Amino acid sequence: MRFLLLSPRLVNTLPIPNPVFSFFNSNALFRFQFPFYSRQSHYLGSTIIPPTMASAKPNKSPIEEGVGVARRCWINFNKESTFALYTPFVVCLASGTLNLDTFRHYIAQDVHFLKTFVQAYEAAEVCTDDDDAKVGISELRKNIVDELKMHDAVLKEWGIDLVRECTLNPATAKYTDFLLATASGKVEGVKAAKLATPFEKTKLAAYTLGALTPCMRLYAYIGKELQVFLEGEKVHPYKKWIDSYSSEGFQASALQTEDLLDKLSVSLTGEELDIIEKLYHQAMKLEIQFFLAQPLVQKAIIPLSKDHNPMEHRLTIFSDFDLTCTVVDSSAILAEIAIITAPKSDQNRPENQIARMSLADFRNTWGDLSKQYTEEYEQCIEKMLLTEKAENFDYVRLHRTLEQLSDFEKRANSRVVESGVLKGLNLEDIKRAGQRMVLQDGCTNFFQSIIRNENLNADIHVLSYCWCGDLIRSSFSSGGIDGLDIHANEFMFQESLSTGEIVMKVESPIDKVQAFSKILMNCRNDKKNLTVYIGDSVGDLLCLLEADVGIVLGSSSSLRRVGNHFGVSFVPLFPGVVQKQKMCAGVDSSSWMGLSGVLYTASSWAEIHAFVLGS
Repeated sequence: MRFLLLSPRLVNTLPIPNPVFSFFNSNALFRFQFPFYSRQSHYLGSTIIPPTMASAKPNKSPIEEGVGVARRCWINFNKESTFALYTPFVVCLASGTLNLDTFRHYIAQDVHFLKTFVQAYEAAEVCTDDDDAKVGISELRKNIVDELKMHDAVLKEWGIDLVRECTLNPATAKYTDFLLATASGKVEGVKAAKLATPFEKTKLAAYTLGALTPCMRLYAYIGKELQVFLEGEKVHPYKKWIDSYSSEGFQASALQTEDLLDKLSVSLTGEELDIIEKLYHQAMKLEIQFFLAQPLVQKAIIPLSKDHNPMEHRLTIFSDFDLTCTVVDSSAILAEIAIITAPKSDQNRPENQIARMSLADFRNTWGDLSKQYTEEYEQCIEKMLLTEKAENFDYVRLHRTLEQLSDFEKRANSRVVESGVLKGLNLEDIKRAGQRMVLQDGCTNFFQSIIRNENLNADIHVLSYCWCGDLIRSSFSSGGIDGLDIHANEFMFQESLSTGEIVMKVESPIDKVQAFSKILMNCRNDKKNLTVYIGDSVGDLLCLLEADVGIVLGSSSSLRRVGNHFGVSFVPLFPGVVQKQKMCAGVDSSSWMGLSGVLYTASSWAEIHAFVLGS
């Protein structure tokens, strides 16, 4: 069970004031000072619930006022930067295992690309009527010319003839064609005739910078991300490449490009800024394709589904629901339904309708339940941590200790049922609420991509403490995701109204891992199975460890404290992938094994998507 609904940690990550939703009349002002109950977080006091509750589907990342178009684009298309980082080429390069012939091919293709980059900068310099901007663009162009000279010197050392041996591959050609077309005014949504005046030509310079800036920022980002892999390495074959793009000089050039884009865009209309966003996004996607087009000689370990043969393999994805898939805990949703539909103390109840407590009684009862849950949960966690700290990973003792938490969760659930706070909720209201639940950015796309991939033999199971499976099903169904197996608790209904009773199926860490094991036991043994579990709390810990790949999403302090106490290691996903590539180059996905004591931490569903499915 999980009782808090809203916490500062959650609120700070949202594009709206508070993650609450209203599925009734949006004109009605429902504002409550109310303590909430969360089965994976701690009670943090009363929270004001605004009337508009995140009824809309997820928005773009929140962006502060005054942020320039360059920064805005980088934030909006952060997913693409993650996909680029997780390409096999970049992972192999970071690990130092990239075959030299592949790197030579990449450098040769990059020379073709950089020559086009210079031409695009020249065109932008001609178009702009701003003297300072001309100087800035000229400096950036000269930097690229210097980079070309360095590449040419390297290629001559290797004895490569670009014209004869390394003609443009299709991905490079598509990227260079896009840059030249943009620089010449062939921009979708812009008529060439409109670019005749100096003012209009300056717009074209802005459009061109919009197509050039993503490359500069992306390489600066990748350079910084890869710099950590040089630490402790006496010899890294691609040290110069990483040093070059992580250097202060290149970082400054990327920032200068962004400043120029902001400067040239300051007078553009909203529609014209939208064009720049489209150009930026297209350039990011072309950059990913450029990396993917580099021919790898060695075997890469990602994406996880890369060598998947549906006739021989099965990919089984497990996921928690509350705060892993969702922005708000499901108990918050059920509580809001109860609050909004609770009868006033003097309101007459229709004959034969299930008796419900008044709003005032509900507030008091829920507050008492929340307080008791939080105090006992914290005591339970602290008691677990009083045991002797494991020197090495100790799954058996962790499992035994988590039985204490399981007993506590079941007692807490029993108190909720006995209190009657969940009586009288309408099934249609619950389904409507589920349809408007906000899922974590990228979650829906990840599951949709798996379900729609006909070449992937994959099953998806959601294991959740949620009290009402109908809420989960309606939430996923509204996003077009109907192929999931939901393993959760279920409300009991009488003529579409909840009786307050719950059919308990998944209440605790032990229940979750038992369901996990049962699902795998029921899988046919005719295929090689690879399991991935995605979760965010102590309740997921056993399943995370049992899976071949356990991915922790979010930053639960209790999860880390308990895990560390029993010898569990938490490794950021990308460095973990690079290390695995370095150690296991050339082996297949069997190198991922459960009960290793290592869990991988991810910052977003986009990162999980890139790791499992690629771009």
